[in-house]
Amino acid sequence: MCGIGGIFNSKAEDGIDPQLLVNMAAIQHHRGPDGFGYHVIKEQGVGFAHARLSIIDLNEQRSRQPFISADGQLLLTHNGEFYDYKRIRAELTLDGARFKTKSDSEMVLQLYPRLGLEDMLPHLRGEFAFALYDKKRDRLMLVRDRFGVKPLYWTEVNGKIVFGSEIKVLFAHPEVVREFDAEGVYHQLMQTMVPGTTAYKGVRQVQPGYVISIERKHGKFLISEEKYWDMDFPTMAERLEQDAPENEEFYIDGVKEKLLEAVQLRLEADVPVACYLSGGIDSCSILGMSSATQQSPVKAFTIGFDDKNYDETPIAVEMAQSVDADQDVMRLNADHLYDNLEETLWHTERTIYNTLGVAKLLMSRHVNQANYKVVVTGEGSDELFAGYPAFRRDMFLHGLDTLSEAERSNWQAILAEGNKLFKGAMLAEEEIHDESLERVIGFTPSCLQPWLASARHVPNLLHPQLREQLQDYQPGKAISEALDADMLDQRHPLDKAQYVWIKTMLEGQILTWGGDRVDMANSMEARPPFLDHHLAEFAATIPPTLRIKGRTEKYVLREAMKGVLPTVLYEREKFAFMAPPAHTDPKKWQAMKMLADKYLSDATIDEAGLLDKDGVKALFALHEDPNTPAATQVNLDAVINHMIGVQVLYTHFIKTDVPAQAQQMASKYGWQV
Repeated sequence: MCGIGGIFNSKAEDGIDPQLLVNMAAIQHHRGPDGFGYHVIKEQGVGFAHARLSIIDLNEQRSRQPFISADGQLLLTHNGEFYDYKRIRAELTLDGARFKTKSDSEMVLQLYPRLGLEDMLPHLRGEFAFALYDKKRDRLMLVRDRFGVKPLYWTEVNGKIVFGSEIKVLFAHPEVVREFDAEGVYHQLMQTMVPGTTAYKGVRQVQPGYVISIERKHGKFLISEEKYWDMDFPTMAERLEQDAPENEEFYIDGVKEKLLEAVQLRLEADVPVACYLSGGIDSCSILGMSSATQQSPVKAFTIGFDDKNYDETPIAVEMAQSVDADQDVMRLNADHLYDNLEETLWHTERTIYNTLGVAKLLMSRHVNQANYKVVVTGEGSDELFAGYPAFRRDMFLHGLDTLSEAERSNWQAILAEGNKLFKGAMLAEEEIHDESLERVIGFTPSCLQPWLASARHVPNLLHPQLREQLQDYQPGKAISEALDADMLDQRHPLDKAQYVWIKTMLEGQILTWGGDRVDMANSMEARPPFLDHHLAEFAATIPPTLRIKGRTEKYVLREAMKGVLPTVLYEREKFAFMAPPAHTDPKKWQAMKMLADKYLSDATIDEAGLLDKDGVKALFALHEDPNTPAATQVNLDAVINHMIGVQVLYTHFIKTDVPAQAQQMASKYGWQV
């Protein structure tokens, strides 16, 4: 797991400063503190950089990236892990391939010439983002894994393509403009991003499951974007034709088999591998299977909160004891989380609605200090097996025709038993309808409704110039237009809800500010077995009524993992892992207010030119009004976090001279040409 970066000039004769590449590596030193590398193909106007976190093949000299093929035709820089690489390497060796390293990354240089890009990609299993330059075709390819576990950003400026694992890597290049995008600010304040976009002008993401191909023709770029994989749920007609549509054992056995394989592959490393453990089914299942396949006790790291409503430690302790795991519990005070928000935002490069991201950053630091570099995690389970309250709501509201008679008659009572703790955050306070989303999807997914509710506050919070610029902007329309309508057509409502979540909340929240960015902030690689695409493709075939059976969400997974789960967890309703909202704790509220005083003062708002002073004050007044419902306060807590967030991002990336910062970091770490 590493950090990558690079430059591709539209004119091959234009030079590339090697120290600039080193600076681009240095500003992401946290992603790869074990060494750096760079390579420039001078006559081609292309250069790659790499910051290394050594996990597979610890020989630094042998495995230093970027990699160059034996014939000099290919240049590769890779972030992430390819699993099942030992088998593939062995098969390639039998076919005459010669490897210089023991690295999983190197197999790309052998697969690509044999198979080509399109036929190579199905063999790449894991979490990855890489750049591959083909000298013969004069083509740069930027490739991202299927769910977007690993980040990859790019921009075009002054006849140059600049790319990197983090946005700050692009900003380390002095020609890349550091400026907010008006629509990006809008979405920062409402939480949900438009797939493929960022908060910054001209900076885009390689979308999950996509390849960006950039060819150079007569001094100009020809840029194409192609999807190589998607979460393709069967159509309703295809579901009727399935061989075992209601055969529970078929799906239970399939989940067991494919999840166990995914876990075993992710335990492969040349360094010790631990587990993250909350009190949920997902991480407990991962720990249970990891313990079953390991000879020695598995190290398990747990976050404990001081608010009992959000603390899952008791169940996590019971799970750890049941498999004889070596558990390490890190307890956090709610008011302490805001002390680390500014640092967290430097790593996330986007706003966050809940301080869970801060808690995860503190946990990754704790793991790093315990001398672990790798953990396996439970992310992705809720997306595959319909674990969130929003999914159950959409199942009952829009999929009634597929439910039993008893379920249809009791659906309102079942929904009323939902997790009230997250009203205003994971569930909207009131039903919201968005015409653009409903035209594409058929309904407004419940997972988007809390953030569409937040969007109602955004126009009054924007600086007058931005407000005028965005007076006709429709965030729901922007999101709907970014979704692949073919993947939604003729699908079951639950499939649609899960697909939308995967394309918005999973990639834009859980895997970024709740995942990679706060894990890699402390050089810690997180591996999510549930997001193995072999498992995901099987999970897509599971009938909706077996994903949510009656009032039991994740039914198939529960049954598959019944043998490793504590009884209390097997029987418990889904509990989303979150940090306590600010207003629920007086000390945390005061800690938040201290940051607000710093970043939301009249002077700082005027300097940034992003927010409206009166709108900010009015929102705080609404929050503190004794007549404001608790669920509304939860939603406003998120908006306040976003307001502080955009101001912090302005300080980190617009006001600060990032190229100079990158140069200073290169000097600090001794990373020089």
